[in-house]
Amino acid sequence: MAAALPGRCRFFVEKKKRFCKMIVARGKVFCGEHAAMEAGSSRRIPCPLDPKHTVSEDKLEKHLKKCNSREKAKPVYYVENINAGSADGETLQQVSLSERSRAELQSLLDKLKSAVTVVGLQCDVEDSVLSHPVLQEELNNPKNGDSAHKHLKQQSSLLGHLEALGLLGRGRCFVEFGAGRGKLSHWIHEALKTQNHLKTCDDLQLLLVERCSTRFKVDGKHQETGVQFERLQVDIQHLDLSKVQLLSQKKLPLVGVGKHLCGAATDLALRCLLEPGLREEVEPPRKRLKTSEPESADDTDPAALPESSPGSDPGPGPVLGLAVALCCHHRCEWRHYVGQQFFLQHGLGAAEFSAFCRMSSWATCGLRPTNQDPPPHGPTNQRRDDEEHEPAEETDAVSGFLLADEREQVGRLCKRLIDGGRLHFLKTKGFNSKLTRYVDSHVTLENVLLTATPSSLPGT
Repeated sequence: MAAALPGRCRFFVEKKKRFCKMIVARGKVFCGEHAAMEAGSSRRIPCPLDPKHTVSEDKLEKHLKKCNSREKAKPVYYVENINAGSADGETLQQVSLSERSRAELQSLLDKLKSAVTVVGLQCDVEDSVLSHPVLQEELNNPKNGDSAHKHLKQQSSLLGHLEALGLLGRGRCFVEFGAGRGKLSHWIHEALKTQNHLKTCDDLQLLLVERCSTRFKVDGKHQETGVQFERLQVDIQHLDLSKVQLLSQKKLPLVGVGKHLCGAATDLALRCLLEPGLREEVEPPRKRLKTSEPESADDTDPAALPESSPGSDPGPGPVLGLAVALCCHHRCEWRHYVGQQFFLQHGLGAAEFSAFCRMSSWATCGLRPTNQDPPPHGPTNQRRDDEEHEPAEETDAVSGFLLADEREQVGRLCKRLIDGGRLHFLKTKGFNSKLTRYVDSHVTLENVLLTATPSSLPGT
């Protein structure tokens, strides 16, 4: 047995068959967690705020005042469950597909196919792989590995779609939901800077929303550019955009963006942007003035965009559009789902929605035979982003029910039906929306992009 390393704790961890590797204080033999082993030391007890760590009993009161797990004051834009949806809906006990009988599974399949036929949905969506020149140098950089290259391709296509929709320009605020490190906002900023659209610091705002504390954030690199960057550490479920000071300052039109917005997070983001009470009125962008030469979509004059008037209500400007890359439909929840009315109109409810969410995982996991054990780190053919997306439930693959390619097609139909409810929701809010396959499947199997822009006014 190897001896404890110099300056390290001398407590032997029986489970790991080695000494603790934590550094000890000067003159001490054991680390903080194992200090109770020293003669005369105070007894250590689990922290009442977080039992994952311990604290000296005689120092408990002092520890509670500075513990990182203590409840902190909520920011003004935190409004609990403002985007969660109604909690009055049906509460269901979750049932895995493997626990259902063949008759139940066939009934679900019949309901799915009937709804898809009535709505007129297609299993596949239109291919529209675009790119933006601002990322070309990085895409050609040999120092970038396969993972980085994959993300760059997605970001490039996302910017290409924003540009094609006339959303990539100055005089607006980009709200990145599920921002992570903020790479998408970074490239939006770089694209506009390269195209010389940033004439003043008032031309652009970037608001990054991420519920987790994130390392290696890139938005900190832009603090000296004069462009307004702001990061909010809050769950989208509790975010009231009308109380975000940055958005109330200029009332710039909003553009919602997101790269792989997991499951229910997409629905929460749509509610955050468009729900009644928060978004009282959706205004389409004003018409551009005719000039001697046609202007590109990105050259919108900020003076032609809606402005705040003295004494006007606080809150953000109108929603100019959105582009959100979808993923992880198996993590959707009925309460948060914006397409409830769409499902109910077609004779479907919470029970069917829950089952279809689980079946949607077959679109990315269906190629593996059901009698094959899952790999230790999730399905080998499901390429996931490194933002820690939760894998689908492999146990829900029912042995012998449908062939692998049939399960994959059913999974895609489930995704399309769930997304069909989102398209219906956007239509009721006055938006034209569309689903497109924005990158090849070898880049990521979760390769569908949801885009939306306000519908034209009658007679235009």
